[in-house]
Amino acid sequence: MKKHFKTILIGGIIIALALWRFLASDGSGGTGEALAEVKVPELTAAETAGKAVFDNNCAACHGDNAAGKDGFAPPLVHRIYEPNHHADVAFQRAAQLGVRAHHWTFGNMPPVEGVSEEDVSQILTYVRALQRANGIN
Repeated sequence: MKKHFKTILIGGIIIALALWRFLASDGSGGTGEALAEVKVPELTAAETAGKAVFDNNCAACHGDNAAGKDGFAPPLVHRIYEPNHHADVAFQRAAQLGVRAHHWTFGNMPPVEGVSEEDVSQILTYVRALQRANGIN
């Protein structure tokens, strides 16, 4: 009986620790390394303008060229963010209202202060160009 109790107790502790680690994870503590390899196409003037807005407002978390950053935020050059799954309006709402974590374990995305709808449209011009160059249509 004691051996059986010890096995159950140890198993319960292991499960509790795993659950605690999962629930306590906020995406911090990562390496900051890029999470995707992104091919960058030759950019148009509009896409270059969008890159500048992205670099000033998004790259700190989503990484250079929207490749994501381990421990910070996901890559936007990923099939999850293709236009049929995340339409442009989803990006507008994310910037304005923030996003509850649902595809990734980075934690919730806060609203992005000072970013206008026009800014997000420019960012999307850039991000969609990156996606197309990497086979995400």
